Amino acid sequence: MVYYTLNLYVKVGKLLDNITLIGMPGSGKSTVGVLLAKLLGYQFLDVDLLIQEREGALLQEILDSRGTSAFLDAEEAAVLSLNCRRTVIAPGGSAVCREGAALHLRELGPVVYLQVSLEELTRRIQNMATRGIAMEPGQTLADVMAFRDPLYRKYSDLTVDYPSGQELAQTAQAVREQLEALGR
Repeated sequence: MVYYTLNLYVKVGKLLDNITLIGMPGSGKSTVGVLLAKLLGYQFLDVDLLIQEREGALLQEILDSRGTSAFLDAEEAAVLSLNCRRTVIAPGGSAVCREGAALHLRELGPVVYLQVSLEELTRRIQNMATRGIAMEPGQTLADVMAFRDPLYRKYSDLTVDYPSGQELAQTAQAVREQLEALGR
């Protein structure tokens, strides 16, 4: 078996030691992340699972019992605890809401924004009330996207469009190709 390893510096001066995928809930960070990790021979880390393990509760339980601010604190603490190598990291969509977390992800390696349209996100997310999305009461997915999109752009090194109907493997390959192109 041959593993392809991306081991070069990108133009932003970062070794492709870790790759972080950011984006809205439902953008495919975890599913694309697993495929990308396989393509590169890397490990995969889902920060939402790390939060649940550290806090001893499901994401939605943390939000319901402690509120959005406490959830964001727990998420930031989980992100700040990351010290990994050769890993594709999928943080929660709200990781960019805390500057410390977002900057730490950038320190770990290139950050890729998986951009998905609001219409596609609305189609994909059927369980808004139980999914564990950090949003205030009364906010809509459109409100969350309007707030976070500028943050995703600010903290990412590149943006990869993930259009409706595109296969997961195609998106993972697109991320790999864009990272390679960035390194040239």
